[in-house]
Amino acid sequence: MSLAGKLVNQIEIKSDGDVFHEIFRYRPHDISTMSPSNVQGCDLHGGDWGTVGSVTFWNFTHDGKEKVAKVVIEAIDEAKKSITFKMIEGDLMEFYKTFIATVHVEALGQSCLVAWTIEYEKRSENVPDPNTLMELALNITKDIETHQLK
Repeated sequence: MSLAGKLVNQIEIKSDGDVFHEIFRYRPHDISTMSPSNVQGCDLHGGDWGTVGSVTFWNFTHDGKEKVAKVVIEAIDEAKKSITFKMIEGDLMEFYKTFIATVHVEALGQSCLVAWTIEYEKRSENVPDPNTLMELALNITKDIETHQLK
């Protein structure tokens, strides 16, 4: 059984993909008002909002439990509207040696496609694949879309 893996999922949204990308890049601290049941806060701990190397600290709810994560922006591709986050501290590091999430927004005419990719390495075979974390990312995406369409 492999300890490393990759999950990919996507969701179509009708809201503005450029605004969605901007929220994750420059305004992640606003996500707590758009998805309060999933994200309770996001604070800047180093660097500047929306820049490679910036460090943010997230308070979120996963599987009904409050958790924390410290992440660094590893890469930004403005042309592809993608951002890659690498977890460097937090509750999930108890289960994963590495945890990298990429969010990518692609225009599809009147709508957009938001793709999430999670690359991970589990600490042991007993750790489940992060399917519930992918579900969390998709739920946050839906909440942001609902907020934007209001």
